[in-house]
Amino acid sequence: MNFSIKAPAGFDFKRTLISHGWCDLLPFEWVNNSTLVRVLDVGDAAPVTVAVTGDRRALCVSTPRKLGKRATARVERDVRHIFRLDDRLEEFYAALADEPEFAWIARDGAGRLLRSPTVFEDLVKSITTTNCSWALTTKMVKELVNNLGREAADVRRAFPTPEAMAEQPVEFYRNVVRAGYRSEYLKELAERVASGELDVESWLTSGLTTADLKREMKRVKGVGDYAAENLLKLVGRYDVLALDSWVRGKFKKVRGHGRACDDNKIARFYSRFGEWRGLALWCDMTRDWFERADDDK
Repeated sequence: MNFSIKAPAGFDFKRTLISHGWCDLLPFEWVNNSTLVRVLDVGDAAPVTVAVTGDRRALCVSTPRKLGKRATARVERDVRHIFRLDDRLEEFYAALADEPEFAWIARDGAGRLLRSPTVFEDLVKSITTTNCSWALTTKMVKELVNNLGREAADVRRAFPTPEAMAEQPVEFYRNVVRAGYRSEYLKELAERVASGELDVESWLTSGLTTADLKREMKRVKGVGDYAAENLLKLVGRYDVLALDSWVRGKFKKVRGHGRACDDNKIARFYSRFGEWRGLALWCDMTRDWFERADDDK
């Protein structure tokens, strides 16, 4: 089954796909440098493996089986969410209009950050990125998906539900996922979401200020400043920087002429972009990723 979804003006499929590391974490798979494949839940029926390709005009969605209207609508909703098709970036591009060094962002359709179909998945993945190597993050997410995710017809698996994660003892997270100190945090988070005590999906439409929403996120055990600010960007709040050792090192190379810069200097550099400063920083720090992607076209 195949269908297409119209892309907004200025959209770039590949730049959104590789906008950050999520494309390397299961259930996402980046295939042949051109296609995003992942399993999506479609309700009570078995999950379905979806392949998405695209360009500046549209996304082409392919599934191995014919879907009913309700399941098709759910897949389309998730694909739109993952690729941020409904995000309005005109104000972001306008904020960059008088900055020649940043003009490439609007010209090349950058600024959409790939995200998961649910805030829960993004939150779990954010917790697995803290205080560890990317290799360990990849390992933890792989074990979660392969052990707890519902299986599609091609044996790929979806991201586990809060209920599936809540059923596991802490020892599963320690011994199988190898989550270390995060084990208790993942278990507690899943239990709180599965029981309805914590509604993380509501963060997408929260009326709280960014500062207050960040405080709410940090009430989740395992979520510190970096994880909260990373997640804030994925729910559409860009007035945070999410500084970590990688960003600091990259700023030193790109903007600091090889000299170390403290966080206040980094914050001052992007302050001119106001509510969009976090997105301007991320695009600036990852520009060479896009240049390499252009070389592959």
